[in-house]
Amino acid sequence: MTNPKSTAQIAGHPIHPMLIPFPVACFVLAFVSDVAFWRTSNEFWANASLWLLGIGLIMAALAAVVGVIDLMGDDRIRNLNDAWLHAGGNVIAVLIELYNWYSRYTEGTSAIVPTGLVLSLIVVLILLFTGWKGWDMVYRNHVGVSDVADQPR
Repeated sequence: MTNPKSTAQIAGHPIHPMLIPFPVACFVLAFVSDVAFWRTSNEFWANASLWLLGIGLIMAALAAVVGVIDLMGDDRIRNLNDAWLHAGGNVIAVLIELYNWYSRYTEGTSAIVPTGLVLSLIVVLILLFTGWKGWDMVYRNHVGVSDVADQPR
């Protein structure tokens, strides 16, 4: 039996795993920046968080589009509970970060402590869960893993 295929791919390489490190890194670093702002009150960290959230949201949107293409492209993926937990958790994380970004954009630094800091922490915890579910799909269900062994070059 063949492995569930990643529909969105370049030369046989799934695109989704290429994109997801960017929003994850941005959202984790936004939390780190929030902690730094909380401890120092230096506006640099507030600006860094705002930019990290914005870039993270853009990259999350790209990763989500590719993830939905993969989800809809193979019904074996759609039948995995982990796929829905991964997708649903990430939608929740993005919605939280969208609110987090908007509140900072409109309210400035007053939106960071404590609300923005707590929201950023919640998202980091959600990402730990959804990342676990994503890797379960790869390592346990071989989603996007090639059926063909590499040939010597």
